[in-house]
Amino acid sequence: KQLRNGGLRVSIDDFGTRYSSLNYLRRFPINSIKIDQSFVRGLNADNSSSTSIIHAIACIARSFGLRILAEGVESQAQKELLGILGCDDMQGFLFSPPLPADEFESFLGSGAFPARAPTPES
Repeated sequence: KQLRNGGLRVSIDDFGTRYSSLNYLRRFPINSIKIDQSFVRGLNADNSSSTSIIHAIACIARSFGLRILAEGVESQAQKELLGILGCDDMQGFLFSPPLPADEFESFLGSGAFPARAPTPES
């Protein structure tokens, strides 16, 4: 809690897979959860289970006052659906591939990264 009070932000990575647990939400002072890309990849008209899982994760996160980040966003359709489902932030090839440090600095300076989810008004 001292680290959090000092400004450190903690996120549970790959939420919903492997060893991430709902119990972590009670035990640790976290700020956000990252929805695993395996769920994001499953977002399409034919796979309502991924949509349902992401919606459920978002509801749980909101009830704990956590931010929600989706990993592995590769298409505009995924971005739009994730915004509707309540994701605050997104990362993936839709925004940028992994970059070396010098290119990353240029990328940050360009203002070309729309990493925030669309708001319901947009």
